[in-house]
Amino acid sequence: MSRKYFATAGTRGTVGQAPITPDFMLRLGHAVGRVLRQSAKRPTVLIGKDTRISGYMIESALEAGFASAGVNVLLTGPLPTPGVAYLTRALRQDLGVVISASHNPFADNGIKFFSAKGEKLPDAWELAVEAALEEAPQWVDSASLGRAKRLEDARGRYIEFCKNSFGSDLTLKGLKIVVDAAHGAAYHVAPDVFHELGAEVIAIGCKPDGFNINAGFGATAPGALVEAVKAHGADYGVALDGDADRLQLVDATGRLYNGDELLYVMVADRLSQGARVPGAVGTLMTNMAVELALRARDVEFVRAKVGDRYVLEELAARGWQLGGEGSGHLLALDKHTTGDGIVSALLVLQSVCRSGRSLAEQLQGVDLFPQTLINVRLQPGQDWKSSTGLAEAQAAVTAELGGRGRVLIRASGTEPLLRVMVEASDADLAQRCARRLADAVAA
Repeated sequence: MSRKYFATAGTRGTVGQAPITPDFMLRLGHAVGRVLRQSAKRPTVLIGKDTRISGYMIESALEAGFASAGVNVLLTGPLPTPGVAYLTRALRQDLGVVISASHNPFADNGIKFFSAKGEKLPDAWELAVEAALEEAPQWVDSASLGRAKRLEDARGRYIEFCKNSFGSDLTLKGLKIVVDAAHGAAYHVAPDVFHELGAEVIAIGCKPDGFNINAGFGATAPGALVEAVKAHGADYGVALDGDADRLQLVDATGRLYNGDELLYVMVADRLSQGARVPGAVGTLMTNMAVELALRARDVEFVRAKVGDRYVLEELAARGWQLGGEGSGHLLALDKHTTGDGIVSALLVLQSVCRSGRSLAEQLQGVDLFPQTLINVRLQPGQDWKSSTGLAEAQAAVTAELGGRGRVLIRASGTEPLLRVMVEASDADLAQRCARRLADAVAA
């Protein structure tokens, strides 16, 4: 059975258009509740959300759906996605539910689920929910209806969890840090975490109004953070996205560090403490310079498909702990079961505090390779995989690059486009080779 509603990041779309409608959310809550009751007599789910205006509507619809299936609900209010994952596990809930469209604009929204262990759920569970959605509802009687209540101290519990990921022998005292929460779920969490660890905090992007999430602030719009760091003479800036599972970091000079570089710093910090790091996981888009730098330190590097879900699956399969994407989704599985922007920032700053070396100093010699990405529009029915011309061009480009770069060609999942990416130690070489491949596709 193929998925109809679930994608790699749960269910997501424009509010008011299927499936992000109140009637579907009621059906979804009911279907998920029925699946949960197959293994628990009276399950309880924990529901958190970001700051979108549509969160109220979706929360109410889900709550009604769960109650109609005989499932209790615990509501946290606005809370980062990783906070929901943590509390689901810590409070022994049967399921965690996040209402968020992450880095998307406010007009979108979506649903993510976490298991009782705070982990992504298996395909079999999602398929069971999809099957239940196709069946007629089975409303429970009045005596069996679920109840709902609010968890008043959700924010405080999660703040303490984040702080505990930072070395107990370390402090952020003496550091001035700008914290940008993208007017999202971490607006009332992230500034307090860094402040309580000793930093002087300047908060931006922390005044949500239901409509401004990710608008000009946060990890997907780091320009505001760069300007604020410079204006306040801060040492570092931390930018999260709307649901706070993604991180971008800026230093005092305004230099922006992406997830690839921050993953390297996290690995290097552990190596400096004498810890064994057998390997790390990136994606097909991870910069080759980071791969080479890790291998030079005897750390195996493996590439997963693009998406933090696939990075997580690869880490679990290998029993490794560290992985991430250039977009800022970073995983440290000995600290949390899912990507956490606040925890990731603390692990990076921990390295700064422990070593006494800035991020720039720690990344000396790790010079990111220039990348050229060209989108080539595909004609209806065009079979690019069988193109002899493209295969010959790719073989020639690979030979020309030698060990100085790599090629990635993949189809877009949403548009009739072929994405041609060439990464090389020399920018001109990358551009020339990418153009050669793009021309071969269009020929």
